[in-house]
Amino acid sequence: MIEFRYDTQLLIEGKNLNEDAINEYFTTNLKGDSLLAVGDEELIKIHFHTNEPWKVLEYCSTLGEIYDIVVEDMDRQARGLQG
Repeated sequence: MIEFRYDTQLLIEGKNLNEDAINEYFTTNLKGDSLLAVGDEELIKIHFHTNEPWKVLEYCSTLGEIYDIVVEDMDRQARGLQG
């Protein structure tokens, strides 16, 4: 059984983006694991496993423009189905 079902990935394009602040928000406010939030002040790549991908999208959209959004169901993938 996968604890956090959805592999959520996206890019955030904005101004004055802060990796540390984004990491802090995720670890404090969102349930999940495998967090990766890397980039610079104008572009951040997010990778996060969660059961609530909509909360990731909601938060990230407050930081700038989000795109290249991918949400894959790892439970389905583990069963050999399209994620």
